[in-house]
Amino acid sequence: MNVRMSLAVAALSVASPAFADNHSGGDAAAGEKEFRKCKSCHMIVDDEGNNIVRGGRVGPNLYGVIGRTAGSVEDFRYSDLLAAAGEAGLEWDEAEFAAYVQDPTGYLREYTGESSGRGKMAYKVRDEQDAMDLAAYLATFSDGMDDGGDG
Repeated sequence: MNVRMSLAVAALSVASPAFADNHSGGDAAAGEKEFRKCKSCHMIVDDEGNNIVRGGRVGPNLYGVIGRTAGSVEDFRYSDLLAAAGEAGLEWDEAEFAAYVQDPTGYLREYTGESSGRGKMAYKVRDEQDAMDLAAYLATFSDGMDDGGDG
């Protein structure tokens, strides 16, 4: 019985990431509306330089953010805390991104184990469903997504 249980747990652990990616609980259409609040600081520009969503340049380009290592957009100056999270291996998936946007500095402090330092993003997405919707929307512009780009 222990062997069967171990095999079942192993099979579920392999299948869980794929299941989670496809069933994030986010609604991309609702996330598109939520992104309107983000575009004062962020834009979505594909690898060829095509503007998908015009926005500010205070924050990094969010094209391909889902699946990308945190703090890795060239020529963007990240906070030390976010850079440390990326160096520690943080890769944005929908769940991590949704958690981050709800409390950016708190999330980064918890992830890195640092008790001080701040992230640069001051805005917080207050509603968990809005955060999941936003992550689902941004995932459409990332590798491996049906209607996304090659980000």
